[in-house]
Amino acid sequence: MSSYRLDVISLSPKTFESLYDLGVIGRALSRGIAELNLYNPREFTSDSYHKVDDEPYGGGVGMVLKPEPFFHAYDSIPVLPKRRVLMMTPQGKQLLQKDFLRWSQDFDQLVFICGQYEGFDERIRILADEEISLGDFILTGGELAAMSIINGVIRLLPGAIGRLESLVEESHSDFLLEHPHYTRPAKFRGFEVPKVLLSGNHSEISRWRQHKREERTKERRPELYKQWSAENLPSQNKKDLSDFINSYYQIGHESDPVEDPWWD
Repeated sequence: MSSYRLDVISLSPKTFESLYDLGVIGRALSRGIAELNLYNPREFTSDSYHKVDDEPYGGGVGMVLKPEPFFHAYDSIPVLPKRRVLMMTPQGKQLLQKDFLRWSQDFDQLVFICGQYEGFDERIRILADEEISLGDFILTGGELAAMSIINGVIRLLPGAIGRLESLVEESHSDFLLEHPHYTRPAKFRGFEVPKVLLSGNHSEISRWRQHKREERTKERRPELYKQWSAENLPSQNKKDLSDFINSYYQIGHESDPVEDPWWD
């Protein structure tokens, strides 16, 4: 199986080195499940100062990223048959879990364009298929957003996580938050593990977990609970994830039993 290709255009490429230290993500990169390539626009400039920004036409505060270095960096990236180009910008569509699923299944290459300073020259936007935002707030650059997407996509790739069934009931996989988790000891500082989890009755445990997912989502994220309740979305989103897992096993890939260290 060929590697899933990740290409990042960033003025701070060293930021992405930390991905190799992130357990499942680092192992997936080291094992060739995904391939990370970094491109610094400064290396694609023609002047001796490696200038990548300039003052905005019309005046104003801040510096604007110039189009030439970003276009040259973009042009240097190999093109795979199923490629998607993502621009990291607070003006973009808010990132959702279903985007990770879509990108991991429908594409074999993601290209990330990360901005800094006041923003992009507007002409750089024509390179992007999608503009993505982590939320309604401002960061110093798009690197953290790109790293979040890389993390979310890689862990859905075949071979990255050994127990893919665990993905079905994760927070946001079907709009519901995940149920509470407990481990040993059964009693700790006066707090006890719910008796149903110690019962060995798997059907009762399943019902308890589903009830807690609905209860927790309704309390903490009522807008998600409303989405989950509408138009039979629960079964449709479960079906999407089940189809994803089934297609993974049809590939015939046997993965190592790697646990995912990230909490949801």
